[in-house]
Amino acid sequence: MKTYISILRGINVGGKRKILMKDLKEIYQNLGFRNPVTYIQSGNVIFETDIEENKITKKIEQAILEKYGFEVPVIIRTREELLKIQSSNPFIQAEKDKLELLNHLHLTFLGDIPTTENIAKAEEIEEKINDKFEVIEKDVFVFCEGKYHTSKLTNNFFEKKLKTKATTRNWKTIEKLAELMQ
Repeated sequence: MKTYISILRGINVGGKRKILMKDLKEIYQNLGFRNPVTYIQSGNVIFETDIEENKITKKIEQAILEKYGFEVPVIIRTREELLKIQSSNPFIQAEKDKLELLNHLHLTFLGDIPTTENIAKAEEIEEKINDKFEVIEKDVFVFCEGKYHTSKLTNNFFEKKLKTKATTRNWKTIEKLAELMQ
């Protein structure tokens, strides 16, 4: 039995595409996933399953479409992947820097590993903005000099440039999810 986290994109934002976490938990239970735990209203669900990894995302997306009538992109990571992500942030140089940086750090989860060519196209924007990012496998570590909502490094930007689905969480959420998965 493996432990996973699913990260849903674009639910409960501005009162649109509303899914209650208790209902989402029930969907996961109905899919046969064990011990689902939700964290905050943005669609983070930790669960256990023996189902093949490449089938999990489609099962969740289909179940949400059937229940709510709208599509929700879903990205999953294993416990091991999330813990590796937590310890691999290139923008945290030392523990003393961590607290100062925390409000500026975000992680964009990608559906697939982007091509080197697409990463190079995305990196062209860094010359024009103060925010920074680094793509490592299926994740984008983001440093925003200001507030994330004013950054050009949005889900839409990464989806367009990297040609894969994307959803972003702030670093405090990443830390809490890793703690819950321990």
